[in-house]
Amino acid sequence: MGRVSSGAGRAGVAVAAAAILIAAGCSSGSSSTAGSGSPPTTTGPQPGAEVAAPTISGPVAGGTHDSPFTPVPTRLASQYGYQEQEFFISGQAHAYQPTGTWTTDGTWTATPTTTTAPYTTRILVRRPTDPARFNGVVVVEWLNVTSGMDTDPDFGAAGEELMSQGAAWVGVSAQAVGVNGGAKIPIPGFDAKALKQWDPQRYGSLVHPGDDYAYDMFSQAAQALRRPDGVDPLGGMRPSKVIATGESQSAIEMVTYVNAVQPLAHIYDGFMIHSRGGSGGRINSAAPATVPKVAHIRGDLDVPVMQFQTETDLFGLGYAAARQPDTERLRSWEVAGTAHADQSTLDYGLESGRQIDKTTKLDFSSLCGIINDGPQRAVARQAFSSLIGWVQGGDAPAASPLIDTASGAIVRDPDGNATGGIRTPPVDAPTSTLSGEPPAGSSVICSLFGSTTPFTPAQLAARYATHDAYVSAVSDSATAAVAAGHLLQVDADVFVAQARSAPVPS
Repeated sequence: MGRVSSGAGRAGVAVAAAAILIAAGCSSGSSSTAGSGSPPTTTGPQPGAEVAAPTISGPVAGGTHDSPFTPVPTRLASQYGYQEQEFFISGQAHAYQPTGTWTTDGTWTATPTTTTAPYTTRILVRRPTDPARFNGVVVVEWLNVTSGMDTDPDFGAAGEELMSQGAAWVGVSAQAVGVNGGAKIPIPGFDAKALKQWDPQRYGSLVHPGDDYAYDMFSQAAQALRRPDGVDPLGGMRPSKVIATGESQSAIEMVTYVNAVQPLAHIYDGFMIHSRGGSGGRINSAAPATVPKVAHIRGDLDVPVMQFQTETDLFGLGYAAARQPDTERLRSWEVAGTAHADQSTLDYGLESGRQIDKTTKLDFSSLCGIINDGPQRAVARQAFSSLIGWVQGGDAPAASPLIDTASGAIVRDPDGNATGGIRTPPVDAPTSTLSGEPPAGSSVICSLFGSTTPFTPAQLAARYATHDAYVSAVSDSATAAVAAGHLLQVDADVFVAQARSAPVPS
């Protein structure tokens, strides 16, 4: 279904490009109950006890822009009663070196190198203003740098669900490109800036020694939340569960973190790997060939891991070769009608892009055509909600059907929509063809955004005899998605409300 009147696409701020910014959207209104966030009574070793504790300073203020890079949209902070603060964390980080042969099964072994490097990076903290609303869960996002700057795609996708539950969110500038600048996917008409380039006054003291040290820096960011040394980024709220997440390039790093670093650090209680490719990230620049071209998630996980995959990821990024069965601690979702990045990516970028010069705009309709306007955002909110419940000791998330594939391609119905996978109204009661595959000849940036092809009036009339028939089809699909555990009731209600007001089939 998507938005019935997609038109010719909308102009969006270019910050919302590449594989990185991501979905956000309407209020989730989850029924989850917020708690005090007091740590549970436990015995035995505590999570991450051996991870070094960095020094914490802040909250950071001032600078040329007097604002953190990638700020929370003002509307969301106000609506949910959240505050945002930025902190610097500093310490000595070590790199890792791979040991033995890393094979497809993901059972990888690594050891810390004997040398360390000093670092100072930033963490961005969004938490309830009222500590009584904190539910004890902190979601830590490895900020994405595909565009050459820090972006927060998973907060964009599920931030409203996290806030409705009372969870805290922390973004970590884990990679050197986001701090110092460097390689990036080019976006015509837009020059992305790293932190030190965007505001030298605010971020000039940051020191990133290189991505070989990023994994330990990411572990130490979690330690700063669990056992703060000095300033407390959570303002005295104690986390009971800390979940790591990363999307696109960051998801690739998450694969290596789960397979090789978590068995040593034991600092995270669960992981969301969102839109990964077929392999993992290299753990040491001196040994790039160590990582196999196809990487599964290891089978002896000690915490829950969830994978969330779009159509684009299957063959565009090579994930199809890395498919594996679910296990007691692994769930993988594949969502029909979705693209790696989509219209909700642009919508969130437009709202959160206060750090971008407003005169810098990019017309994605001219560059890429009508990009994907599918259900990723809504299903991602359910995925995060399910993972949080799982990590807190509840049931595992619902299983997901695989998107149907044959001969290295996605199988599509007569309307061009994918068959199989997680089903929602946009693909089961469609008004357009939603694809994770862009038009032929698309640029690199457009290859991530898929496409939307609205049905003609004749197609709509042939499919839906009356408006009531259309609304009924949407309602049936939404009800089935909720029953299957793939959609929150609040998002099902939104799909039905949109259908009732849509001019279909006229």
